[in-house]
Amino acid sequence: MTNVISPKEDLALEKLSNPQTLLIALQKLRQSVMREGQEIFSQWRSLIHRPVFKSSALNLAYYLALRRHDLRTLQTALMPWGLSSLGRIEARVLPNLDAVIATLGAICGEDPAKLPPHPRLGAFFAGDRLLQQHTEDVFGETRRHRRVRIMVTLPTAAANDGEFVRDLLRRGCDCVRINCAHDSADIWAAMIANLRQAEMETGHHCKILMDLGGPKPRIEQIFAPDSNKQRLFVGDYLLITRTSPPTANPTCFQASCTIPQVLDQLQVGATVWIDDGRIGAGVESINSEGVLLTITHARPQGEKLRADKGINFPDTVLNLSPLTQKDLQDLDFIATHADIVGYSFVQTAAGSMSTL
Repeated sequence: MTNVISPKEDLALEKLSNPQTLLIALQKLRQSVMREGQEIFSQWRSLIHRPVFKSSALNLAYYLALRRHDLRTLQTALMPWGLSSLGRIEARVLPNLDAVIATLGAICGEDPAKLPPHPRLGAFFAGDRLLQQHTEDVFGETRRHRRVRIMVTLPTAAANDGEFVRDLLRRGCDCVRINCAHDSADIWAAMIANLRQAEMETGHHCKILMDLGGPKPRIEQIFAPDSNKQRLFVGDYLLITRTSPPTANPTCFQASCTIPQVLDQLQVGATVWIDDGRIGAGVESINSEGVLLTITHARPQGEKLRADKGINFPDTVLNLSPLTQKDLQDLDFIATHADIVGYSFVQTAAGSMSTL
């Protein structure tokens, strides 16, 4: 691909070819990033209860402020001077900006007192150290031969197959995930018992993450229009109902939803995805029975609609509590058996804190 520079960008680059002009532009950028970043961070400050997170949050605010600006011309203008192109500074926004400004200021012969001090080497790795520390706090120390952690979701069979769990640990598993949307507390307990036994036999410690099911809408009961038609094709209709679908002479596929209140929050034209994106649809109409969908995405051979498959609404903001009654019951088990809890469907900080 060839990058074409517009006449406007060419004129801007010509101005920035002067190191003094480039230095002034970078200083103005730094001032904007500082001001806008502090404004963003001020909205978060009261929500951050762990002091160790504040420096990371401030850097994130600076990064969001930086990305409000078009950096392409500045990046190109810095290249002839052999300086950072500002391309990968996510973990160290201000140290990178300060280093570029300090070095360019030295090239221009500026008074160092008028420039930000050149950052110490450690400032460039503060984010990496924090990431390493937080990772070890959650997952434990790394194994000598690799930096990454391996997490495996346990299938139901792990409750009865101790050898399967032992093999996971022998092969380097650092953390197992138990999906609370499936199985039961008795099965989870059997999985964990097999894991603890495998730890003793292999000498490898393994963390346990239990993932709350949350308010995920799913397909429940299904009725096809006739026994010969078992698949959905592009152009077909699917009626998602609030209650059990009527069985008398259905003219299209019908299915009930495990969380019917989400149907009241949809609008005509909204996008709907079913079964991890295998089936795509749009809201055609809304009536007293439910929501009529038109299938827009399916393989040429069609897609089979199955019960217990998730339904997603990517362009609809759903007003749902992130914790269901089942989640609250599952948390009692999680608190005594797991190291980490997976908590999804959080929409607001205030809502999640009040719910917990």
